[in-house]
Amino acid sequence: MRRRALPSLTGLQSFEAFARLGGMTAAAHALHVTHGAVSRQVRTLERRLGVALVVGPRHDLRLTEAGQTLALALTSAFDQIAAALPGAGPEQELVVSCLGTLAMKWLIPRLPRFLEQHPGLRVRILESYAAVDFSAGVHAAIRIHDGRAPEGIRVRPFMAHHHGPVLAPDLWAACDGDVARLLALPRLHSESFRPAWREWAARVGLDLTDAREDREFEHNSYMLEAAAAGLGVAVAPWAFAASDVERGRLVAPLGFAPVEARYALLHPAHAQNPLADALAEWLRREGAATSPPPPPDVVPKAAQRLSGTQAHGAIG
Repeated sequence: MRRRALPSLTGLQSFEAFARLGGMTAAAHALHVTHGAVSRQVRTLERRLGVALVVGPRHDLRLTEAGQTLALALTSAFDQIAAALPGAGPEQELVVSCLGTLAMKWLIPRLPRFLEQHPGLRVRILESYAAVDFSAGVHAAIRIHDGRAPEGIRVRPFMAHHHGPVLAPDLWAACDGDVARLLALPRLHSESFRPAWREWAARVGLDLTDAREDREFEHNSYMLEAAAAGLGVAVAPWAFAASDVERGRLVAPLGFAPVEARYALLHPAHAQNPLADALAEWLRREGAATSPPPPPDVVPKAAQRLSGTQAHGAIG
């Protein structure tokens, strides 16, 4: 039998982890070694094979064509080995960073459909509103994205973004259809996005006076619960408020204004991760199937009655 002329298994494992996770630091974290150890193993593997596997500056290494070919083969081989080990199942893990309220209100209720398509997959959701650090073991991130893709990051939009005022049905009934009375209610805010009221007003063409009372909450989810409890009126994204509006816990009499930004999945552009690709495609389908926001109940001219507020355009 011919002997296999294989390089060091440690080197192959280090390179596969780098290619799959998109960075030396993430690979080091997954393998419980130092960044330098992974880097040395990859360089040793390159010398052993006599071919470059990665190129670019240290902060933005990318796979060469040979590296991509080897990475795909190694990931498949290691998956097969893991599945064949006694007592080991085919479980894989996908770590996704997501806006907390979007995860709670939109992503997690739909997640069983994704898991049904990928038996044995474990999806771990991490809450974050900050810039994504893919070197910390995160495979993909869901964010509201409105700019160019950062260097080395692939941005894959999957759903439109709208926002508008929401409040409890009883509180709106007490306003008797008067927009001025609605805007005189306490305004609810989330610390995660304090300019929501100002940005919504600009999009619908309203110059708002200062609120008579402001009430602030740490998270959007808290703010929405406060709105449902009748503590005031909040400006929230449709994706965050949709389930409560559809169940009648909240109403949106002024509708939702479109925002240029879109919900998007972000992941390292040069990482070989079929699971992130599968998630991106699934999110695209789920985004397309999500119901659009309802139209406003109040005619735009109602805005002209605003006390201390000047209307410049239609509400919607």
